[in-house]
Amino acid sequence: QGYSNGNILRVAGIQAYLIAHCERMRYRVAVLDSPDDQTVGGVRAFRGQVDSTHGAMYYPWVKVVDPVTEDELLLPPSGFVSGIYARNDVEKGVHKAPANEVVRMAVGFEFLLNKAQQDVLNPEGVNCFRFFEGRGYRLWGARTISSDPEWKYVNVRRYFAYLERSLERGTQWIVFENNSEPLWANVRRTVEDFLFNEWKSGHLMGDKPQEAYFVRCDRSTMTQNDIDNGRLICLIGVAPVRPAEFVIFRIGQWTADRRG
Repeated sequence: QGYSNGNILRVAGIQAYLIAHCERMRYRVAVLDSPDDQTVGGVRAFRGQVDSTHGAMYYPWVKVVDPVTEDELLLPPSGFVSGIYARNDVEKGVHKAPANEVVRMAVGFEFLLNKAQQDVLNPEGVNCFRFFEGRGYRLWGARTISSDPEWKYVNVRRYFAYLERSLERGTQWIVFENNSEPLWANVRRTVEDFLFNEWKSGHLMGDKPQEAYFVRCDRSTMTQNDIDNGRLICLIGVAPVRPAEFVIFRIGQWTADRRG
């Protein structure tokens, strides 16, 4: 009932909580349904209420046939999109945009969108379902609801979540080491080895490693107070879209020198 026309404000409120949760948890992305029975103008207005690197919105709703009753059902997009995310992650990798993918079980959409409508909605971060003759029903967009061009694409946001989480888990051993230059060198090697494999697998852009990523872990990434209190900070830049155009993030770990 939360998606019926009379409850659009309620939907927006629930989605705001969902986005806040994903931002707080850091490694999650909210898959957002547009309300049903919305025109292109209506969904644009609804989309304009939110802005986050941790959310993506999808439109329109999807028609399927109930396998038991054989009735036609109109369902929200998020379940189909989540399935596409999972399939894409397994078959191609989280770095690959979850777009131009078949919507399995779909027999139609609430509205059949054309290219002109797609061209209006896509730049505003509304990912559309489209029907293509001979190619079937497809998801045709992979943008976040962020106004920040660095985080425009869903796959970039999700890939960074994968990178950050993997590196945080892969450096937990730091807690047993002293915060010193030998440790910093070891951390650099650990992170560089991981990113080298990502680059070799084609997940990062660049003809050579220096164009695909960089890693710093030294006195330029930590204050003396950080060092004295056992806080290690590593600065990392990776190029997921274009060579040498780095998106930068940090990972931090406590070392054996932690006080308190």
